[in-house]
Amino acid sequence: MGKKVKKEAESPPKDVFDPLLVESKTPATAVLMLSSPENEVLAKACDALYKFASKGDENKLTLLGLGAVEHLYKLLSHEDPIVRRNAVMVFGIMASNYDVKKLLRELDITNTLIPQLAPEEDVVIHEFATLCLTHMAVEYTTKVKIVEQGGLEPLIRLLGSPDPDVKKNSVECIYLLVQDFQNRAAVRELNVIPPLLGLLESEYPVIQLLALQALEVICKDRESRIILEENKGIDFLLNILENSELSDLHIETLAVLGNCLQDVHTLQLIQLTGGLEKLLSFLEVSTVPDIQKNAAKAITKAAYDAEILKILHWEEVEKFLLSLLETDSDEVKVAASQAISAMCENIDSKRILGLQGIPQLVQLLSSDNEEVKEAAVTALTNLTTASPRNASIVAEAEGIEPLMNTLNAQRDGAVANAIAVLTNLSLQEPYRVTIRSRGIMSALARPLRSTNSQVQSKAAFAVASFGCDADARTELRNAGGLGPLAALLHSKNEEVRRNACWAVMICASDEVAAVELCNQGALDILEEINQSTKRKNKFSEAALEKLLDNNLPQKYSRTGYLSPSNIITDGFYDCGQVKHGKKFLSLEELSKQELTDRRAIIFINAR
Repeated sequence: MGKKVKKEAESPPKDVFDPLLVESKTPATAVLMLSSPENEVLAKACDALYKFASKGDENKLTLLGLGAVEHLYKLLSHEDPIVRRNAVMVFGIMASNYDVKKLLRELDITNTLIPQLAPEEDVVIHEFATLCLTHMAVEYTTKVKIVEQGGLEPLIRLLGSPDPDVKKNSVECIYLLVQDFQNRAAVRELNVIPPLLGLLESEYPVIQLLALQALEVICKDRESRIILEENKGIDFLLNILENSELSDLHIETLAVLGNCLQDVHTLQLIQLTGGLEKLLSFLEVSTVPDIQKNAAKAITKAAYDAEILKILHWEEVEKFLLSLLETDSDEVKVAASQAISAMCENIDSKRILGLQGIPQLVQLLSSDNEEVKEAAVTALTNLTTASPRNASIVAEAEGIEPLMNTLNAQRDGAVANAIAVLTNLSLQEPYRVTIRSRGIMSALARPLRSTNSQVQSKAAFAVASFGCDADARTELRNAGGLGPLAALLHSKNEEVRRNACWAVMICASDEVAAVELCNQGALDILEEINQSTKRKNKFSEAALEKLLDNNLPQKYSRTGYLSPSNIITDGFYDCGQVKHGKKFLSLEELSKQELTDRRAIIFINAR
């Protein structure tokens, strides 16, 4: 057998080239041959470099270091079609490397590649030119160049190529280009949607998948959704969902349909043709977490519009969302809770979700997953706002204890919403008493120190809501909450400042608290706020008045008068007018000063 191989391997005639073999040790030879004047040598050198580059990233870097890119670039405009084809093939492979890509951008390779997409060019050139463009299109500046240099039109035309690799590369490149929103309008005008829908019938799943991904991005624009519907695209998509053999495409199909739910007109058409019922039927039986999650997210996006909410409610979407709360996937629970929050904008949905969903959401407050906890408590906030009935359901579901525990959650959103739900419950006296007995005022001291404005605002609002009785105010004072409350008066956030003023006004009802708030600088800050036409509000004025009325020595020292309703009792003292910016001293501080020839301090002590 060995002898036979030797006999067959005879020397070739002198006028025929040996096949050019390039091993990893000798790529330099092939690079040198790129300077040959012979077309056949050039073609074979390119072919050898293609094989070498295909073996891995290290080889691509070797060729880059040998200067192969610059030589190959010149061959892209070579008159010989085979040389040109083989050079394009090398670039298709090499462009996947980051360093090569960087040099290709400098050489402005897109400007040379786009003309190679002309209909008369070889299909192999189409394949590797589109592959190179796809590698290049991941970077923003190159996307801009491809569009400016007229690359969109030939790429869309090549979606109809008979070659599956050309289709795959072209659709992937388009998908990358439309990530930038300004390109979506451009591809729409070039009528990209019909050929993309055509690719959904491809026998290659990767092409179908890329077509769906491109459609999902393009259909974020309303105009594109209209064209999709006009081209029976919704039917195409629903047929994919109904085909169990195409289950690998269901997630992406649902993403496209999710965009269509955001448009009232399209949604009404889907509903009228029975498509929405089909869609929900599919979702209700699906157990794929990504499908469930994406469906809930699509509902959240769509729920911005009152008419859409009516349609979703009519189709009983609440039932589907409530079922998602029972899944094992935390991501699905988060998405479902967020969708429930969004559906609360519809009063009928809010009633149904409250009655059936609140007990489940209360259970999720004990989840180990902080994101689940935050999404659940946010849903409870939306369900209980302006709904005493839903607030009662939270209390009946034993939700107060887990809500109190959520005040110590790691995520600011969870803390803020837990405070909001407890505040919503406080509007009903029995629940306010229960929450007070669980130590709400002590618990609020920590959120008052938060750096998050949402937490600060909700915490100050809760102080005002729960601080109606003296024991509650004493609890807050003993927990060290008055200092951070006074500090919130400095906030640049209007809502925080307003709620802090309201809380100070409530807390200042007690003389001891009023004195401490004054010592914490609340009086000075409120005077400053009330001098500003922009920052002043009715709460800041009322808070200042309440502070002074419950700290009469300071009021008399600052204003020089007392109101008829101000009653002097034991402990009142007159130390004279204190200049603005100077500290108002307590009796104890004054008693430690040495005697001077200044006016005497008058102290009332009738007993």
